[in-house]
Amino acid sequence: MESIEIRSLNVTNAYMTYLFPFSFREKERKKLMEQLEKNHFTFFTLDNEEMQDKYYGDDIKIVHEELDQFFLPFIEDKLFPTNTNNRGFLRYSKVVAESFTYEVNKNKFGFIINSVDITLCPFGIGIITIRVTMDEEQETLTNIVDHIAHFRVLEPKIPFDKGAKIHQKNKVFETTNELVFDYLCLPLKPFIIHDEKLAGYYGSLPFFEDERMHSSIFLIADEQSEITQDQLYRLAHLDGRDTNGNEFISTSNPNYMKRYVESRIHDRWAPDTYTISSEHTQVTLSVERKEQLEQKISQFMSVHYYNLMLHYYYKIMLLKVSFEHSEVSWAKDKRYVEELIELISKFSSRYYFEEVSTRTEGKELTHQLREVFRLHNLFDEVKQTVDDLYRAQDNQSDKRNNSLLFMLTIFTVVSGIYGMNLVIEDWKGKTDWSKVPGYSFFEWISLITALTGIGLSIALIGYTGGKGIYDRYRKWKRDRS
Repeated sequence: MESIEIRSLNVTNAYMTYLFPFSFREKERKKLMEQLEKNHFTFFTLDNEEMQDKYYGDDIKIVHEELDQFFLPFIEDKLFPTNTNNRGFLRYSKVVAESFTYEVNKNKFGFIINSVDITLCPFGIGIITIRVTMDEEQETLTNIVDHIAHFRVLEPKIPFDKGAKIHQKNKVFETTNELVFDYLCLPLKPFIIHDEKLAGYYGSLPFFEDERMHSSIFLIADEQSEITQDQLYRLAHLDGRDTNGNEFISTSNPNYMKRYVESRIHDRWAPDTYTISSEHTQVTLSVERKEQLEQKISQFMSVHYYNLMLHYYYKIMLLKVSFEHSEVSWAKDKRYVEELIELISKFSSRYYFEEVSTRTEGKELTHQLREVFRLHNLFDEVKQTVDDLYRAQDNQSDKRNNSLLFMLTIFTVVSGIYGMNLVIEDWKGKTDWSKVPGYSFFEWISLITALTGIGLSIALIGYTGGKGIYDRYRKWKRDRS
């Protein structure tokens, strides 16, 4: 049987972007923004041209005009709000520019964290972005991939993920979790929602797959090298080293490897540059000279980053809706069901779009992301959720209406039997309640019918009016939060 040869590759430049979602309370959005500003995070706008070369490392400059033209107008307005009053994607960025050393599998990897973003997205979802550059003149593909596979794990739980340390001057971080939430994003920590039943920051989004950051990578290899399928496969799966420190690839079937790569590859710029996407990473690998790749690196940091972030957000929101639907208690959460229907409707109408880019390459990468994130399937599930919720609401409404109609029918029948004689002579003028015990059987029916009817009328008016006021208050509070 044909075996797979793992081919070595020397990488001269590596740019890594890590994304991790979290959940926060909408009513604390303003307070969170104030805390970010106090801790030197700056609100990002396209109008501020000084931000074009501030957050991406040495000699890297993005073009705000290209960002402005890449996305369709109705998406652009939400991705790049001009002020913090807009409920779109509010990005707060901070320059870090600090060197670190990652130690794992007896290997050390030097890297620089250039900047950190905290993006507050609609519906209480946020995304942390960490931009990293390799701080080595040259490194093997195996060591880079091994570093990425370990660094993206916030809380290591299995033996393969354990044992790594991050050094920074005189500080040592035992986990990426410590680095992110106790150092880089410390002001964010009090605002993250936790599920007490779940440990770690996974509890912030209990429907999310695991405690690993999504990675976006741009690698430049020696220009004399040839890009091979085993390298692309290893990049898509982040196959670095096994627990014994040996380089590995997570398949033994060449045909499987070939099918996997061909179904996920974007080869518009082949044979020198390829982009491959998977559920947990998107990697561009090139053997062109760095000077020839300035525009591609700029696009990696700008338009392709936003394209990835937007579809990553789509995935998180669709998982969120599916999870919350599964948690609904139909008997008790009638208002919650109504709010969930409203959430789904607002998300699908305001933010979720099949087409987001005006460029051909943007459309191609968008299609690729939608496939690997399974957005079509997830959205179909959400549409089915909406149908189920509407059907359940209709059934409950029919039951309430039938119960009310039943009661009204009883009163109508009783009143019809009595005709105009429902009023007892003792009720005229000043009512003498001492005569009540001596009422006849039919007078008792009249009394009970009258009092029950009056009581139900008051209760219905009170319930309807109170519910209307409470619903208006909740909507006002939600809109204000």
